[in-house]
Amino acid sequence: MIEKEHHAYDLFRSDLTPVLRSKLEEFQLFGHSTVTEEELWECLTRKKWKRPETKMLHHLVNDIYSLSITDYMSYITIEAYKAPNFFESQKV
Repeated sequence: MIEKEHHAYDLFRSDLTPVLRSKLEEFQLFGHSTVTEEELWECLTRKKWKRPETKMLHHLVNDIYSLSITDYMSYITIEAYKAPNFFESQKV
């Protein structure tokens, strides 16, 4: 099993859970009900917080609430392009 790398802000994950769930509810209101809390956290740690710096908890909350659906969709689109091509490995 591959171990997930740790992010500096993982220490705040449990404190930020209510905020993450609130953001997920917002996404659901706009028709994006398949986004999970883990996917949202991954987007934040790999896009918004790519280079961790010293931030107060309220700055992290603001970052979560300011994440738009467009930002999230851009992130998953780019990640999909980075993924290995499944069909190329299926050549006959």
